[in-house]
Amino acid sequence: MATSLAQVNTDQPDAHEFQPLLDRARQGDLQALGQLLQWYANYLTILATSQLDRRIRRRVSPSDVVQEVLLAAHRDFGDFRGNSQPELLMWIRRILINTLHRSFETHVKAGKRDIRREVSIDAITQSVDHSAGQLLTLIQDRVAPPSARMSAEEDALVLANQLGRLRPAYRDVIVYRVVQGLSFDEIGEAMGKSTTAVRMLWLRALDAFKVQGSVPNVD
Repeated sequence: MATSLAQVNTDQPDAHEFQPLLDRARQGDLQALGQLLQWYANYLTILATSQLDRRIRRRVSPSDVVQEVLLAAHRDFGDFRGNSQPELLMWIRRILINTLHRSFETHVKAGKRDIRREVSIDAITQSVDHSAGQLLTLIQDRVAPPSARMSAEEDALVLANQLGRLRPAYRDVIVYRVVQGLSFDEIGEAMGKSTTAVRMLWLRALDAFKVQGSVPNVD
């Protein structure tokens, strides 16, 4: 059975709300810090899901990884020196990379040299960066004047939260297809469905996502 993306009920980050929350979090307001970090849960879940293949998911789930990342971010928040949403997102993504690295070292057999190379910190960084870039392909058809556009990182965060509001199967098929780049046959194997069923699910997922204003630019 495939692991579904964990659904997290979070509001989209508001630029006007971010700075007051950041200031309160730095003053020791734990509730503000929790709200601030929770904004990134869907984004982290999508990236974690894109990195955990079938050999690892039986031992650790994306939600396990995200929980560990958020706990670490909460614990080490005093180390964050940035002042913007993109800076905080990049800082949290670095924690995700480190968490994935530890998970791979723990759960992958060290005796397999080819797998050991795959779990180097550099390889994980490149893989996560690639998945984050693929997530941005979901906004290629979005039209907005440059002055109204957010940074690429903030756009990706908004899209992750849009995906988080879809049905789990819809979210999964979009992430498998767009972020991981799997074929319909491979998605069917991951989800325990026939290729025909996956293609139909993909079309329904596109329709559902279209309602939110963005359509994945994938055939």
